[in-house]
Amino acid sequence: MSQNKKALIRYLVLDRCFRNTGRRYYFDDLLEEVNHKLEREEGLKGIGRTQLYKDISFMRFSEWQAPVISHHDGHRVWYRYDNRQFTISNQPINETEAAMIREALMVLRRFQGMPQFVWVSELLPRIEQAFGLKHGSEEIIGFDSNEFLEGLHFLGELFEAIYFQKVIRILYKPFTADKADWQVFHPYYLKQSNRRWFVLGKAPGLRDLNILALDRIVEIKDTGKKWDEDHGIDFTEYFEDIIGVTHQADTEPVDIDLFFTPEQAPYIITKPLHGSQRKISHDDKGLHIRIKVKPNYELEKLLMSFGDNLVVLSPLSIRQKIAERMSRAADAYKT
Repeated sequence: MSQNKKALIRYLVLDRCFRNTGRRYYFDDLLEEVNHKLEREEGLKGIGRTQLYKDISFMRFSEWQAPVISHHDGHRVWYRYDNRQFTISNQPINETEAAMIREALMVLRRFQGMPQFVWVSELLPRIEQAFGLKHGSEEIIGFDSNEFLEGLHFLGELFEAIYFQKVIRILYKPFTADKADWQVFHPYYLKQSNRRWFVLGKAPGLRDLNILALDRIVEIKDTGKKWDEDHGIDFTEYFEDIIGVTHQADTEPVDIDLFFTPEQAPYIITKPLHGSQRKISHDDKGLHIRIKVKPNYELEKLLMSFGDNLVVLSPLSIRQKIAERMSRAADAYKT
């Protein structure tokens, strides 16, 4: 989470406490309220006394000019707004909030130019004008997306079908098929992998998930029906043990040991191949790591992409498979 958003969470908690005329909030009470919100509700790290002092001072002297008054009760101090009608929610946005809005706008601009997201191009100038946020002519952030990908115009239609639980018919043509066929489909989830988009769902009556690439979809039609079954799939967990999108339910994750050359090592350390990556050893000869994933086609492609900067140590089945593919690639250059 961005620091701007975390700060705003703290300010909103303090604002609620300062407006409460039915209770005296002493300093330790405020600290407890803020950390309860951060740690128990937001899953974030709490703050200390120094940060709380800074937050109160910021609210007093920022654009909000919050009328926070300190009331002494012996050796203790409690805090409340001098103006009962005041709340930061009714004040013009400050620089912290403006920074958060700018961050959100940068993410929204990622969808500009995509079919089905034309509204983004219309909405952004309105937001900037409403909040007085000037956007320069030059972009300052870029995303690795493929705007020329076939089937991208289906993205919005599929998003809507998932959100409203629509049953759809998809005319789909795999690369290996001679013609496209219609299939009834219950879409559950959209996933981007390796600059391609995929939709995951099920055909009625089938147990296993089906993964369809958007660039192989020819046409989509709404059946006018809704799927109302609970698919019960946690897609964060579903993709946890794989690289890419190919998931074989009957396959267990395996330990894969990889050895990278000294030249490749820094890139693997700073950009792990997978969340399970663990360093076994690292010296002037190279980097030895271990990942635990389910073997699939995308894993093989990833390992092949490192060329002679990688040696697969184990398991033997994957080591042999990569060695065979590397050998065929080398033979192709001999002809």
